[in-house]
Amino acid sequence: MQKNKDGMRYPSIDKLLEKIDSKYKLVYAASKVAEIIDRDDLIVEDAKCVKSVGIALEEILKDKVKIEFN
Repeated sequence: MQKNKDGMRYPSIDKLLEKIDSKYKLVYAASKVAEIIDRDDLIVEDAKCVKSVGIALEEILKDKVKIEFN
């Protein structure tokens, strides 16, 4: 599988906003997931992105992360 090294064109913001209804919530959620990925050195086998924030967005898009906002 080819890795995405071209920036934030993937995953699509439109598809991500179908999962989380606000860009601000999406940024917050991605930063928290990326923090966990960095801290725990998790390996995501099928990730196309190379950076932790991109991987976090992929995880959100694939519904592998459950996020609740108060």
